[in-house]
Amino acid sequence: MARSTRKQEILQAALACFTELGVEGTTIEMIRDRSGASIGSLYHHFGNREGIIAALYLEGIGEYAALLEAGLVCTLEAEACVKLFVTCYVDWVVANPDWARFVLHNRGRVEAGECGDRLREANRAHGQRIGAVLKRHREAGAFRRMPGDCFVSVVIGPVHDMARNWLAGRSGTPLAECRELLAEIAWDSVRAG
Repeated sequence: MARSTRKQEILQAALACFTELGVEGTTIEMIRDRSGASIGSLYHHFGNREGIIAALYLEGIGEYAALLEAGLVCTLEAEACVKLFVTCYVDWVVANPDWARFVLHNRGRVEAGECGDRLREANRAHGQRIGAVLKRHREAGAFRRMPGDCFVSVVIGPVHDMARNWLAGRSGTPLAECRELLAEIAWDSVRAG
């Protein structure tokens, strides 16, 4: 979380509480105490605890999306684009492990909640921007033929699984050490011929 505004301070406090006590074990009063914010400030910025959860989730996926999209703007080759999906994912997870754990475990909750439409819209817009970048590579024949949603799963699936295991402490290999290998595997899985 880059900026340090009152809203960001509340989100940082919420993430710390969720990490220590779990989402279900955290009350809005705990977040208020941790952040030093007034209850009015919490409700002004987020409406309720579910609003805090959704804001934290949306900001996390937004930060990763911005990192990826910024890199894609500068990347011209198909191979570099595919590898960037993986390396940005690894870099964000390694830099933000608590936030990444939170995002991994709370998607369904946010999707089903009052901010579900905002999440779906953010994902749709991000998908369109990414799709526009990848379209020219697909049309140039750089990728093997497969449905778009399958493409994303093939590219992100292995790194996502490794990240989940690393975040859960089930992997003895640091995620950062697998960064280039997973990027190479992603490229080998989708490149044409």
